[in-house]
Amino acid sequence: MTTRAASVSARLPVFPWDTLADATKRARAHPDGIVDLSVGTPVDPVAPVIRDALAAASSAPGYPTTAGTPTLRASALAALERRYGVSGVAPDAVLPVIGTKELIAWLPTLLGLGGDDIVVVPELAYPTYDVGARLVGAQVLQADSLTQIGPRMPRLVFVNSPSNPTGKVLGVDHLRKVVGWARERDVLVASDECYLGLGWEAEPVSVLHPSVCDGDHANLLAIHSLSKTSSLAGYRAGFVAGDPHVVAELLAVRKHAGMMVPTPVQAAMVAALDDDEHEREQKKRYARRRGVLLTAVRDAGFTVEHSEAGLYLWATRGEPGRDTLSWLADRGILVAPGEFYGPRGANFVRIALTATDERIDAAVARLAE
Repeated sequence: MTTRAASVSARLPVFPWDTLADATKRARAHPDGIVDLSVGTPVDPVAPVIRDALAAASSAPGYPTTAGTPTLRASALAALERRYGVSGVAPDAVLPVIGTKELIAWLPTLLGLGGDDIVVVPELAYPTYDVGARLVGAQVLQADSLTQIGPRMPRLVFVNSPSNPTGKVLGVDHLRKVVGWARERDVLVASDECYLGLGWEAEPVSVLHPSVCDGDHANLLAIHSLSKTSSLAGYRAGFVAGDPHVVAELLAVRKHAGMMVPTPVQAAMVAALDDDEHEREQKKRYARRRGVLLTAVRDAGFTVEHSEAGLYLWATRGEPGRDTLSWLADRGILVAPGEFYGPRGANFVRIALTATDERIDAAVARLAE
């Protein structure tokens, strides 16, 4: 058993954040403490309306449903239409998940992919896309354009807009080309839309939006998280919607595997999806932090690329990202080196906006020194 387990972990890269121990120690040594901008973990309190819903549903002795309650599915579909203009998703074409990282990591497994299959991921990408493919021994192809894929026939293509780590937004024309190409070849497109509600200088659009797919959701999955917009990372609350046949297959497999969102969390998700006010307030907090930090980073000599949406600044000083990591750690600021997200990120760092106002202001002051 030990040998077999080790053979699985051997397929995976070193967990990136485990390599930041030295930089973390240096940043923590700052007299005013560390400003940790390395991970996009929410820090703001969960809205009372969500916490109240969680508490009211806390007496839940029975098993939850893998498919999610009818109320949750209805709330997810209503929020997609109200917030993002997505319409026409069938009631049985939405499924709650135990945080979207779980779904992304296990999607190739749930779809039955294997060693002969190709999974396409962006050239700069959230590492879990690659990890999910590795878990099934699938081949990973890094590509940002269809021409890079060439004659190869992948089974699964991940797109991510707004991007983690770069904050880049894919336009409607680009997404339409991807959708048309995929349908001609019967390829599934999984769109990670975790940051869809956090557009700053561009307006992100869902792959399920009529302007992208003409109202036809075949071969499409949209993956949505409540971690960022509702500060529910600790709840592990997300959902996937799209092609009803694919969602039905995911449900069929997940039922056997016991992949169930807890009943109280499902109730909290309903409250979060039904209430837009707390989401707007959270976006305002991030907008304020982004504004002051973006100015400070640029004034400190950084070049910021993309970053028109999402929760990160994609920045460079024209040097290896690890050197920039050290420079910032000496000032008590911890960031993520761009190499975590692919070779093209070697000279960049990703700076998260997910810190309290006080810690963001501390970072701004240190950058000005």
